[in-house]
Amino acid sequence: MDNRMIGQRLKAARQSRNMTLDKLAEITGVSKPMLGQIERGQSSPTINTLWKIATGMKIPFSSFLQEQGVEYTIVDLQKQNMVLEENGAMRAYTLFPFDPVRGYEAFYIEFDSGCQHDSEKHNDGVEEYVFVSHGKLDMLLNGARITLEEKQAVRFEANIPHSYQNPYEDVCSVYNLIFYQK
Repeated sequence: MDNRMIGQRLKAARQSRNMTLDKLAEITGVSKPMLGQIERGQSSPTINTLWKIATGMKIPFSSFLQEQGVEYTIVDLQKQNMVLEENGAMRAYTLFPFDPVRGYEAFYIEFDSGCQHDSEKHNDGVEEYVFVSHGKLDMLLNGARITLEEKQAVRFEANIPHSYQNPYEDVCSVYNLIFYQK
């Protein structure tokens, strides 16, 4: 692997996190001048230096060294474990389990007609995104009632009491993303 490629990958990872070289130096223990030289491809970093950077940024060490191909993951709901709630009236499928590097998890959830699910408050800094793909869904967010129609979405700070209700005739299906503050 050439130094330019390592530098490009480091710079892309840093910029994707809106991080300055100063901040990167602070969290990795690698000097700002050294980080700048690595990013410009002017230095051949040691394995120890790359480990410090990867550990500080919470990214895989191999992301600097492996040839990057097209990365993708296909999820088939038919092959996912289903979690039943509300006596089977709510079915949740994990699309993508929690990933500490990315800081989120994703679910596909179905609510039968008449289903109500109350969710506990999450920790501060947790956000939920709910996108209705079929049907309608009522939500109670810290006492405020909203209705989401098909192809509508909501984002909210999830450190409040919240509930999902389907008082409508059709099954409601949603995609639910939960982002955790890093």
